[in-house]
Amino acid sequence: MKLIHITDTHFVAEGLTLYGLDPRARLDAAVGDINRSHGDAEIAVITGDLTHWGEPDAYQSFAQCLSALTVPVVPLIGNHDNRDAFRAWFPDAPQDENGFIQGSTVAGEGTLLFLDTHQPGTHAGWYCERRLAWLEAQLDRIDAPIFLFMHHPPFRTGLDSLDRIGIVQAADFKELVEPHAHKIAHLFYGHVHRPICGSWLGIPASTIRGTNHQVSFDMSFEGGHIPFSYEEPAYAVVLIDQDTVVVHSHDYLYSGGTYASTVHASPEEDRAYALGFQPVDRELLP
Repeated sequence: MKLIHITDTHFVAEGLTLYGLDPRARLDAAVGDINRSHGDAEIAVITGDLTHWGEPDAYQSFAQCLSALTVPVVPLIGNHDNRDAFRAWFPDAPQDENGFIQGSTVAGEGTLLFLDTHQPGTHAGWYCERRLAWLEAQLDRIDAPIFLFMHHPPFRTGLDSLDRIGIVQAADFKELVEPHAHKIAHLFYGHVHRPICGSWLGIPASTIRGTNHQVSFDMSFEGGHIPFSYEEPAYAVVLIDQDTVVVHSHDYLYSGGTYASTVHASPEEDRAYALGFQPVDRELLP
Protein backbone atom coordinates (compact mmCIF):
# COMPACT_ATOMS: atom_id res chain seq x y z
CA MET A 1 0.00 0.00 0.00
CA LYS A 2 1.15 3.52 -0.78
CA LEU A 3 -0.42 6.57 0.86
CA ILE A 4 0.34 10.28 0.81
CA HIS A 5 0.50 12.42 3.96
CA ILE A 6 0.05 16.19 3.54
CA THR A 7 -0.38 18.71 6.35
CA ASP A 8 -0.84 22.37 7.23
CA THR A 9 -1.82 23.84 3.88
CA HIS A 10 -3.10 27.10 5.50
CA PHE A 11 -5.20 28.30 2.55
CA VAL A 12 -6.42 31.88 2.31
CA ALA A 13 -8.93 33.31 -0.16
CA GLU A 14 -7.76 33.07 -3.77
CA GLY A 15 -5.50 35.93 -4.76
CA LEU A 16 -4.20 36.55 -1.22
CA THR A 17 -0.84 35.57 0.23
CA LEU A 18 0.21 34.39 3.69
CA TYR A 19 3.60 35.43 5.10
CA GLY A 20 4.56 36.48 1.58
CA LEU A 21 3.76 33.03 0.14
CA ASP A 22 0.87 31.73 -1.98
CA PRO A 23 -0.61 28.64 -0.26
CA ARG A 24 -2.66 27.79 -3.38
CA ALA A 25 0.35 27.82 -5.70
CA ARG A 26 2.38 25.68 -3.31
CA LEU A 27 -0.34 23.04 -2.93
CA ASP A 28 -1.01 23.15 -6.68
CA ALA A 29 2.66 22.21 -7.12
CA ALA A 30 2.32 19.33 -4.65
CA VAL A 31 -0.83 18.06 -6.40
CA GLY A 32 0.95 18.13 -9.75
CA ASP A 33 3.97 16.32 -8.34
CA ILE A 34 1.81 13.63 -6.73
CA ASN A 35 -0.17 13.10 -9.93
CA ARG A 36 3.03 12.70 -11.95
CA SER A 37 5.01 10.51 -9.57
CA HIS A 38 2.61 8.88 -7.09
CA GLY A 39 -0.71 8.55 -8.86
CA ASP A 40 -0.69 4.89 -7.79
CA ALA A 41 -1.20 5.87 -4.13
CA GLU A 42 -4.33 4.39 -2.60
CA ILE A 43 -5.23 7.47 -0.57
CA ALA A 44 -3.98 10.88 0.52
CA VAL A 45 -4.68 12.29 4.00
CA ILE A 46 -4.32 15.98 4.93
CA THR A 47 -3.95 16.38 8.70
CA GLY A 48 -5.49 19.75 9.35
CA ASP A 49 -5.01 23.48 9.25
CA LEU A 50 -6.45 23.34 5.77
CA THR A 51 -7.07 27.09 5.93
CA HIS A 52 -5.53 29.89 7.97
CA TRP A 53 -8.64 31.82 9.08
CA GLY A 54 -11.38 29.29 8.36
CA GLU A 55 -13.07 31.46 5.72
CA PRO A 56 -15.55 29.99 3.22
CA ASP A 57 -13.61 31.52 0.30
CA ALA A 58 -10.46 29.77 1.47
CA TYR A 59 -12.25 26.39 1.58
CA GLN A 60 -13.58 27.06 -1.91
CA SER A 61 -10.05 27.61 -3.22
CA PHE A 62 -8.84 24.55 -1.31
CA ALA A 63 -11.59 22.36 -2.77
CA GLN A 64 -10.83 23.62 -6.29
CA CYS A 65 -7.16 22.77 -5.82
CA LEU A 66 -7.90 19.25 -4.57
CA SER A 67 -10.25 18.61 -7.48
CA ALA A 68 -7.14 18.19 -9.66
CA LEU A 69 -5.69 15.47 -7.42
CA THR A 70 -6.08 12.04 -9.02
CA VAL A 71 -5.59 10.22 -5.69
CA PRO A 72 -8.63 9.91 -3.35
CA VAL A 73 -8.15 12.37 -0.49
CA VAL A 74 -9.41 12.69 3.10
CA PRO A 75 -9.00 16.20 4.61
CA LEU A 76 -9.11 16.63 8.40
CA ILE A 77 -9.35 19.85 10.39
CA GLY A 78 -6.97 21.60 12.78
CA ASN A 79 -6.95 24.60 15.09
CA HIS A 80 -6.99 27.16 12.23
CA ASP A 81 -10.07 25.62 10.64
CA ASN A 82 -13.82 26.20 10.97
CA ARG A 83 -15.88 23.03 11.21
CA ASP A 84 -19.09 24.46 9.71
CA ALA A 85 -17.35 26.21 6.81
CA PHE A 86 -15.40 23.01 6.13
CA ARG A 87 -18.55 20.86 6.03
CA ALA A 88 -20.15 23.21 3.49
CA TRP A 89 -17.41 22.43 0.97
CA PHE A 90 -16.66 18.84 2.04
CA PRO A 91 -20.03 17.26 2.83
CA ASP A 92 -18.64 13.78 2.16
CA ALA A 93 -15.82 14.10 4.73
CA PRO A 94 -15.93 11.59 7.61
CA GLN A 95 -18.25 12.65 10.44
CA ASP A 96 -19.25 10.91 13.66
CA GLU A 97 -22.67 10.93 15.34
CA ASN A 98 -21.78 14.10 17.26
CA GLY A 99 -20.78 16.07 14.16
CA PHE A 100 -17.03 15.85 14.67
CA ILE A 101 -14.85 15.30 11.59
CA GLN A 102 -13.96 11.73 12.55
CA GLY A 103 -14.25 8.37 10.84
CA SER A 104 -12.41 5.38 9.48
CA THR A 105 -11.74 3.53 6.27
CA VAL A 106 -10.23 0.15 5.48
CA ALA A 107 -7.30 0.47 3.11
CA GLY A 108 -4.39 -1.70 2.11
CA GLU A 109 -2.88 -3.33 5.15
CA GLY A 110 -5.22 -2.00 7.84
CA THR A 111 -7.73 0.56 9.07
CA LEU A 112 -7.13 4.29 8.82
CA LEU A 113 -8.67 6.13 11.78
CA PHE A 114 -9.25 9.90 11.42
CA LEU A 115 -9.55 12.14 14.50
CA ASP A 116 -10.84 15.70 15.07
CA THR A 117 -8.83 17.79 17.59
CA HIS A 118 -10.36 21.18 16.71
CA GLN A 119 -12.03 23.36 19.35
CA PRO A 120 -13.51 26.78 18.46
CA GLY A 121 -11.91 29.67 20.32
CA THR A 122 -8.50 28.12 20.99
CA HIS A 123 -5.40 27.01 19.10
CA ALA A 124 -4.87 24.25 21.65
CA GLY A 125 -5.89 20.73 20.77
CA TRP A 126 -9.09 19.38 22.24
CA TYR A 127 -10.35 15.85 22.70
CA CYS A 128 -13.49 15.98 24.84
CA GLU A 129 -15.44 13.16 26.52
CA ARG A 130 -17.69 12.61 23.49
CA ARG A 131 -14.70 12.25 21.20
CA LEU A 132 -12.91 10.01 23.69
CA ALA A 133 -15.97 7.75 23.88
CA TRP A 134 -16.12 7.54 20.08
CA LEU A 135 -12.40 6.69 19.85
CA GLU A 136 -12.71 4.04 22.56
CA ALA A 137 -15.50 2.34 20.61
CA GLN A 138 -13.38 2.34 17.46
CA LEU A 139 -10.31 0.94 19.20
CA ASP A 140 -12.42 -1.77 20.84
CA ARG A 141 -13.92 -2.95 17.54
CA ILE A 142 -10.93 -2.68 15.17
CA ASP A 143 -8.29 -5.37 14.96
CA ALA A 144 -4.66 -4.52 14.20
CA PRO A 145 -3.17 -2.79 12.37
CA ILE A 146 -4.57 0.71 12.92
CA PHE A 147 -3.13 3.90 11.42
CA LEU A 148 -4.09 7.03 13.37
CA PHE A 149 -4.34 10.47 11.72
CA MET A 150 -4.83 13.69 13.72
CA HIS A 151 -3.77 17.33 13.70
CA HIS A 152 -2.36 17.92 17.20
CA PRO A 153 0.20 15.38 18.46
CA PRO A 154 -0.83 13.74 21.76
CA PHE A 155 2.66 14.22 23.25
CA ARG A 156 5.29 16.92 23.72
CA THR A 157 7.73 17.43 20.83
CA GLY A 158 10.31 19.61 22.59
CA LEU A 159 9.22 22.67 20.58
CA ASP A 160 7.74 24.78 23.35
CA SER A 161 6.06 27.26 21.01
CA LEU A 162 3.85 24.40 19.72
CA ASP A 163 3.73 22.23 22.84
CA ARG A 164 2.02 25.04 24.74
CA ILE A 165 -0.95 24.60 22.36
CA GLY A 166 -0.99 20.83 22.42
CA ILE A 167 -3.97 18.65 23.38
CA VAL A 168 -5.47 19.86 26.66
CA GLN A 169 -6.80 16.38 27.54
CA ALA A 170 -3.49 14.67 26.69
CA ALA A 171 -3.50 12.60 29.91
CA ASP A 172 -7.02 11.29 29.23
CA PHE A 173 -6.11 10.56 25.61
CA LYS A 174 -3.02 8.61 26.70
CA GLU A 175 -4.98 6.60 29.28
CA LEU A 176 -7.52 5.59 26.64
CA VAL A 177 -5.02 4.69 23.90
CA GLU A 178 -2.40 2.89 25.98
CA PRO A 179 -4.26 -0.47 26.32
CA HIS A 180 -4.66 -0.52 22.51
CA ALA A 181 -1.15 0.66 21.62
CA HIS A 182 -0.12 -2.79 20.40
CA LYS A 183 -2.72 -2.55 17.62
CA ILE A 184 -1.61 0.87 16.33
CA ALA A 185 1.00 0.55 13.60
CA HIS A 186 1.67 4.27 13.11
CA LEU A 187 0.46 7.71 14.17
CA PHE A 188 0.51 10.57 11.62
CA TYR A 189 0.01 14.14 12.82
CA GLY A 190 0.47 17.78 11.76
CA HIS A 191 0.50 21.10 13.62
CA VAL A 192 4.26 21.48 14.16
CA HIS A 193 5.43 22.22 10.58
CA ARG A 194 8.62 20.18 11.16
CA PRO A 195 9.97 16.80 9.99
CA ILE A 196 9.79 14.71 13.17
CA CYS A 197 9.79 10.97 13.82
CA GLY A 198 9.80 8.96 17.02
CA SER A 199 7.46 6.88 19.13
CA TRP A 200 4.81 7.35 21.81
CA LEU A 201 3.64 4.47 24.01
CA GLY A 202 5.70 2.31 21.66
CA ILE A 203 3.66 3.59 18.66
CA PRO A 204 5.81 4.88 15.77
CA ALA A 205 4.85 8.47 14.98
CA SER A 206 5.82 11.00 12.32
CA THR A 207 5.01 14.38 10.84
CA ILE A 208 6.38 16.59 8.09
CA ARG A 209 6.75 20.21 7.08
CA GLY A 210 3.64 22.02 5.85
CA THR A 211 3.04 23.07 2.27
CA ASN A 212 3.22 26.83 2.98
CA HIS A 213 5.32 28.17 5.88
CA GLN A 214 7.35 26.25 8.48
CA VAL A 215 8.18 26.54 12.18
CA SER A 216 11.82 27.29 12.99
CA PHE A 217 13.78 24.58 14.80
CA ASP A 218 14.08 26.53 18.04
CA MET A 219 14.11 24.39 21.20
CA SER A 220 15.03 27.29 23.49
CA PHE A 221 12.00 29.36 22.60
CA GLU A 222 11.13 32.00 25.19
CA GLY A 223 9.15 34.53 23.14
CA GLY A 224 5.48 35.25 22.87
CA HIS A 225 5.05 34.12 19.27
CA ILE A 226 5.71 31.08 17.11
CA PRO A 227 8.98 31.50 15.14
CA PHE A 228 8.22 30.75 11.48
CA SER A 229 10.69 30.02 8.69
CA TYR A 230 10.83 29.68 4.90
CA GLU A 231 12.21 26.14 4.77
CA GLU A 232 11.07 24.04 1.82
CA PRO A 233 7.58 22.53 1.88
CA ALA A 234 7.15 18.77 1.84
CA TYR A 235 4.70 15.92 1.66
CA ALA A 236 5.26 12.30 2.73
CA VAL A 237 5.07 9.14 0.68
CA VAL A 238 4.26 6.20 2.97
CA LEU A 239 4.88 2.58 1.95
CA ILE A 240 3.12 -0.08 4.02
CA ASP A 241 3.18 -3.85 3.94
CA GLN A 242 2.49 -6.58 6.48
CA ASP A 243 5.57 -5.91 8.61
CA THR A 244 6.94 -2.53 7.50
CA VAL A 245 5.97 1.15 7.45
CA VAL A 246 8.40 3.41 5.56
CA VAL A 247 7.85 7.19 5.52
CA HIS A 248 9.63 9.29 2.88
CA SER A 249 9.55 13.07 3.37
CA HIS A 250 9.70 14.68 -0.08
CA ASP A 251 10.78 18.31 -0.63
CA TYR A 252 8.73 18.62 -3.78
CA LEU A 253 9.85 22.15 -4.72
CA TYR A 254 13.55 21.22 -4.74
CA SER A 255 14.94 22.38 -8.08
CA GLY A 256 18.63 21.57 -7.79
CA GLY A 257 18.49 18.59 -10.12
CA THR A 258 20.24 15.24 -9.74
CA TYR A 259 23.56 13.77 -10.83
CA ALA A 260 24.92 10.29 -11.39
CA SER A 261 27.36 8.62 -9.02
CA THR A 262 29.88 8.56 -11.89
CA VAL A 263 30.07 12.37 -11.94
CA HIS A 264 33.05 13.71 -9.96
CA ALA A 265 33.57 17.20 -8.60
CA SER A 266 37.40 17.19 -8.53
CA PRO A 267 40.39 15.18 -9.83
CA GLU A 268 40.78 13.62 -6.40
CA GLU A 269 37.33 12.06 -6.80
CA ASP A 270 38.03 10.73 -10.29
CA ARG A 271 38.72 7.17 -9.24
CA ALA A 272 36.73 3.98 -9.17
CA TYR A 273 34.56 3.40 -6.13
CA ALA A 274 35.84 0.42 -4.15
CA LEU A 275 32.51 -1.40 -4.10
CA GLY A 276 30.17 -2.18 -6.96
CA PHE A 277 26.51 -1.28 -7.29
CA GLN A 278 25.20 -4.62 -8.53
CA PRO A 279 22.75 -6.57 -6.33
CA VAL A 280 24.43 -8.98 -3.97
CA ASP A 281 23.95 -12.71 -4.53
CA ARG A 282 22.93 -13.64 -0.98
CA GLU A 283 23.65 -17.33 -1.60
CA LEU A 284 27.34 -16.50 -1.94
CA LEU A 285 27.53 -14.59 1.35
CA PRO A 286 29.35 -16.34 4.23
